Amino acid sequence: MLVEPPRLVHSRVAVNPVNRTFALPHALMLDGGGLLEDAVLAYETYGSLDETRSNAILVCHALTGDQYLASPHPVTGKPGWWTRMVGPGRPIDTDRYFVICANVIGSCMGSTGPASLAPDGRAYGARFPVITIRDMVRALVGLLEGLGIARLHAVVGGSMGGMQALSLAANWPERAARVLVIASTSRHSAQNIAFHELGRQAIMADPHWNGGDYYTGKPPAAGLAVARMAAHITYLSESALTAKFGRNLQDRPDGSKGAKSFAFEADFQVESYLRHQGSGFTRRFDANSYLYITRAMDYFDLAEEHGGHLAAAFGGTAARFCLVSFDSDWLYPTAESRHLVHALNAAGAAVSFVELSAPFGHDSFLLDVPALDRVARGFIG
Repeated sequence: MLVEPPRLVHSRVAVNPVNRTFALPHALMLDGGGLLEDAVLAYETYGSLDETRSNAILVCHALTGDQYLASPHPVTGKPGWWTRMVGPGRPIDTDRYFVICANVIGSCMGSTGPASLAPDGRAYGARFPVITIRDMVRALVGLLEGLGIARLHAVVGGSMGGMQALSLAANWPERAARVLVIASTSRHSAQNIAFHELGRQAIMADPHWNGGDYYTGKPPAAGLAVARMAAHITYLSESALTAKFGRNLQDRPDGSKGAKSFAFEADFQVESYLRHQGSGFTRRFDANSYLYITRAMDYFDLAEEHGGHLAAAFGGTAARFCLVSFDSDWLYPTAESRHLVHALNAAGAAVSFVELSAPFGHDSFLLDVPALDRVARGFIG
């Protein structure tokens, strides 16, 4: 059920979002075999839903993202994470489309996750069930049903958001007419899993993690910061790090320029940058949510879900697909997108593909790449 009844928004809502919460009317069935009772999705909408309810676009967020794709984040105060892509006159034009973005199940920005209260009145913590990308999408489908949207004009996602878009297309093929997948993959490589495990172990090694039961005490901020630092390295390219920081030394607190401490301070600018990223992250994200969402990403394998054949995941689909990769992305390199394109071709799907040149690495889909704007605008129509 809708906790707040849906209403149409007619203002230029890129700066005036509608905050809503949706309670799933039924227990959410999970791939792990359990049920999640009384699950809630926090979401935002931008633009107006037309009378035929046919102009809706679902944007799926990445691992540490949230529903605030085109409006200020309530914790950090920073602009939405995709304001350059979503808004009036932007490639995903809120003057034409009704854009929906929901915080995934398992996260920590209002949707049910490890920090939520369990039926016994205590935070779930590590008692929260392990979830999958398909579980996240099941919840999103429930939201669409609650909004009365039978078929999306498009589903769009980058990184983990792309996984959700692919899962929707594979498991609910009637739900979207267009599928735009950016810098994503059909499954995690051993290297991807290894980086995630490094982050999880950093969190669990923090003495404040306390087996996941830390909500009445001090959170495992140090472990979460290290996890974020390690992950952030994978989002960037070597050329981007070199261009921005090189081996430049950090100015010292005493005002000395470029001096080595001959200790374990943040001597290099890149060290200071990573520490800043880690520290800032702990103020807006829950450590347990990081554990659960990274596990869901590691479990994601569309071919495994469909008898070991990736093409079988898209058999009979009527949706149009567009896949985008970046030449500097070593986390989900272009080969991953080509693998998906070949499977879609084998399934007889309508698919287009482009590798874009950008210096920023995996994070290119969030940054200023005008060619991506043109591709998105052209595909979404």
